[in-house]
Amino acid sequence: MKKKIMLVDDNPDFIYMVKRSLERFGDEYEVTSANGGKECFEFLKKGNVPDIILLDIMMPGTDGWTLFAKLKERPEWREIPIVFLTAKTDEYSKGFGKITANDYIEKPFEIMDLKERIDKVLSR
Repeated sequence: MKKKIMLVDDNPDFIYMVKRSLERFGDEYEVTSANGGKECFEFLKKGNVPDIILLDIMMPGTDGWTLFAKLKERPEWREIPIVFLTAKTDEYSKGFGKITANDYIEKPFEIMDLKERIDKVLSR
């Protein structure tokens, strides 16, 4: 059974690259995407709950920190594992991301590293 991954990022080129790369693993993943927090909420409100969310931090409108907090407020979404995928490399962001989310991955990254970390989070 495919693991459902939601990728939330405001960069369509990044979404395309990650989605295509993960889909190359065949039957392992089903990847959907949202171009920001608002689109992510709309998707989830329709009952489309993924197994994991890959979340950018720096997005216009609803940033990743705010989206993360709102997801954790809702009982039906609280248990969805969150992995931050971000270019934010300051110590505060890394520290906060590591203690709140299931993982924190800095951009750029290798797709095999991302796959290994997704699999690790989903196996918990």
